[in-house]
Amino acid sequence: MFKRDARVVVAGAGPVGSFAAYLLAQAGYEVIVLEAAATCLEDMRASTFHPPTLEMMDEIGIASDLIERGLKAPVYQYRDRRSGEHYEFDFAELAGDTKYPFRLQCEQFKMAGLLAEKMEAHPLADIRFRNRVVSFSQDDEGVTVNVETPYAVETLRADYLIAADGANSIIRKWLGVEFEGFTYPEKFLTLSTTTPVQDYFENLSYVNYVADPEEWVVLLKVPSVWRVLVPSKGMSDEELLSDENKVKVFDRLLGAGEGASVKTNHRTIYNVHQRVAEKFDHGRVLLVGDAAHLNNPLGGFGMNSGIHDAECLGNALIDIFKGRGDARSKLAAFDRERRAITHEFIQRQTIRNKKMMEANSADAQKAYAEELKAIQQDPQKRREFLLNQSMINNVRLKQAAE
Repeated sequence: MFKRDARVVVAGAGPVGSFAAYLLAQAGYEVIVLEAAATCLEDMRASTFHPPTLEMMDEIGIASDLIERGLKAPVYQYRDRRSGEHYEFDFAELAGDTKYPFRLQCEQFKMAGLLAEKMEAHPLADIRFRNRVVSFSQDDEGVTVNVETPYAVETLRADYLIAADGANSIIRKWLGVEFEGFTYPEKFLTLSTTTPVQDYFENLSYVNYVADPEEWVVLLKVPSVWRVLVPSKGMSDEELLSDENKVKVFDRLLGAGEGASVKTNHRTIYNVHQRVAEKFDHGRVLLVGDAAHLNNPLGGFGMNSGIHDAECLGNALIDIFKGRGDARSKLAAFDRERRAITHEFIQRQTIRNKKMMEANSADAQKAYAEELKAIQQDPQKRREFLLNQSMINNVRLKQAAE
C-alpha cells in the first residue's frame, strides 16, 4: 500500500474544481485542491447559474449562500435592436419542474470564493494557492502528482487526479488527448460598466439577447456591473480594446453621444471555441469543465455543464470509495454520460444559439423574430424551449440514460 496524501487531488480552484472538491469533502473524503494563482481569480467570464446547477449546489449546502450574493432572473428577453420588439420567456413557468425557477446572475468568482472559504474551514479539504501541477504518473494503486510550489517541487499521492485546470489544461496536454472541434475566426469582446444601462431601455430584464444584422449584443446584469458582449467584427485586439471602440459600442447601444461618458470596469477579449476532448476518463486521471470541453458562451452553458461534470464525477468517485460498484465501470459510465450530453445537447444548443444571434440580413432577422414569436405564443413549444434553455432537459437526458 502506498502512503496517500489525499483520496483525490483536484487541479484548479475555479467553480468546477471547487465544486468537485467540496462535494467529496462533504461526503467524508480527504481532498487537496491545487491552484496556480495566488487567490481565486476575479474572472468575469461566466455569470449565469441555471436551475439544475442550483439544485446541485443545494445538495452540498451552498445554494442559499450563493443566491444571497446574486440576482434572481426568472425573465429573460430576446430583443430586435432595430424594431424595438422584444419577446419574454419566464422560467417561473417551470416552477413544477425545479426548486429554482430562475437563472441566478452572479459573478463566477463569487462561487469559487465561497467554496474556498468553505474548504478552508473543512477538516477534510486542503486548498493550496500558488501550487501548480507540472507532471503526474499513474499506476495500479494511484496517481503521483508533481507540484510546483513557491519554494520547491513537491510530490503528492492520491487515488485520483481531477483535471479542472481550464481550457489550457496541462494535464490534458500531458495525456496527449485530442481536443476535437474548431475555433471560430471571430472573437467576443466583453465590456463591464456600472452605468445604469436599464435607464436607457423600457422594461429591460437582467438577461437580454439583442439581435441585429450588423452587431448583436448580449446584456447581462450581475450585482456589481452590467456586462455587454459584442462580436469582434474583424477588428484587431488593439482596436477592440480601444477607447474609440468603447465609445462606438455604447453610442450604438445607449444612443449617440452617450458612449464617451461610460466608464468600463473590464474590457476582455475571448477566443470562441467548440471543442470536446476525445475522452474524459483516463484511468486515475479525469477531465472536467473547460479541460474537457469548450463552447461559445451564448446561453450560459459552459460553466454550468462543467459543474454538472463535477457532480457526475464526484458521485461516481463516492460510489467507488463506498464499494458501490466497480471503478472501471463507474468511470466509464461518467465518460459516456458527460461526452454524450456535451455532444448531443451542449454543443448543439450553443451552436444554434450563436447562429440565431448572428443572423446577418434583414430577412434572416425577420425569420428569427417570427420563430421566437411562434415559440412564445405556443404553450407546448414555449415549455420545451424553456426546458432546453434552463438545462433541465440536459439533466433529464442524463436521467434517461441511467
